[in-house]
Amino acid sequence: MAAKAADGISNLKLDESTSKQTNGAVKNGVKPTEDVDHEDSDDDNEAEDGAPDAAGEGAAKKKKKRKPRKKKKGGAGGGAPKAQTTPPRVPIHELFPNDTYPEGQICEYRNENAYRTTSEEKRYLDRMNQDFLTDYRRGAEVHRQVRQWAQKWIKPGMTLTEIAEGIEDSVRALTGHQGLEEGDAIKGGMGFPTGLSINHCAAHYTPNAGNKMVVNQEDVMKVDFGVHINGRIVDSAFTMTFDPTYDSLVSACKDATNAGIREAGIDVRMSDIGAAIQEVMESYECEIKGQTYPVKCIRNLNGHSIGRYSIHGGKTVPIVKGGDQTKMEEGETFAIETFGSTGKGYVRDDMETSHYAKREDAPHVALRVSSAKTLLNSITKNFGTLPFCRRYLDRLGHDKYLLGLNNLVTAGIVEAYPPLCDVKGSYTAQSEHTFILRPTVKEVISRGDDY
Repeated sequence: MAAKAADGISNLKLDESTSKQTNGAVKNGVKPTEDVDHEDSDDDNEAEDGAPDAAGEGAAKKKKKRKPRKKKKGGAGGGAPKAQTTPPRVPIHELFPNDTYPEGQICEYRNENAYRTTSEEKRYLDRMNQDFLTDYRRGAEVHRQVRQWAQKWIKPGMTLTEIAEGIEDSVRALTGHQGLEEGDAIKGGMGFPTGLSINHCAAHYTPNAGNKMVVNQEDVMKVDFGVHINGRIVDSAFTMTFDPTYDSLVSACKDATNAGIREAGIDVRMSDIGAAIQEVMESYECEIKGQTYPVKCIRNLNGHSIGRYSIHGGKTVPIVKGGDQTKMEEGETFAIETFGSTGKGYVRDDMETSHYAKREDAPHVALRVSSAKTLLNSITKNFGTLPFCRRYLDRLGHDKYLLGLNNLVTAGIVEAYPPLCDVKGSYTAQSEHTFILRPTVKEVISRGDDY
């Protein structure tokens, strides 16, 4: 999600292939009474038929009964590995039973930070963060599997509601947290609502109840969703098009994001990252209906640091050159996201609001509207400071809550994040990845073989 814009507009947000493992031993379903080795019975019959006369030797020797051999159960290689379904519904922890989730893309530090890769002190600090990394890698694997399915599943003519709910149902299934019980969504699930922003709308659009909008063949749709495990949010986005006309616009954002990731590192200044992103982005142009448009960075949208249960960790990552001398630091998590546009390269609030989040610094004020008190209690228990949308309130069974929600916004307890749009008739694209500045290496945890 896009971070706060430089001009004061509030914005909420904001290669490694997926590996699968077997789920251990698989039962073969045969009852113990049926586990008889019938080849042994033939040998026994032969022993009886060919038994010598027992005269003079007393009673015939009793034949030894052989114990039936039990069939071996299939081990790691003896049964079919558990695979993901379509749509994705198998929880990730069942595919990776030992919590050994795939690493992201590992990038060694350069220049004055090159020593970190082999520093014993830094390696020790890195080992101390395994629980932290396990949560992030688990969330990243959920994101990869859901988005790779979604890219094949989404087709022109589908409604935005169908797409958003398909992604969100899959994320909830794979994290193992449906979010319908009190506090369950805080343990894991959606890091923020699925953004499905089309054409000139760049960010923060998700359908509200009753929305009938569909994605068309000629549309450019940004798909932006987050996954969290114990508050560790993986934020990653891609752009879907169904017409090759917009390929260069999409490529501009992908390449600009990768340039920003390459530049990022411990003690790197934000201004240097923004300059690297802008140089790549604005080297592209896009031809639409016979007219050539330069691709511009949307200068008042930014990447951001990520905190625990906080999609905005307090630092912004510009996508244009400027004077921000803030540095990235060891242990921080960032989302580098870039937005390219054929319009003015500047967004404003527009259309109906759907995204909300409880403010971390929410004031303690007396609420006179009873529905606001009830709603605030539900938001705190179910989402905490994680972003939510109206559909999530509908899903929890809330009814006629708009008056109370608006009251919370007016009181400064909940922040509203309207959609952000460039000029009508323009097209915008987005690309985003999350990475961690580990003590020894930079890990792009959301990287996959798709992007």
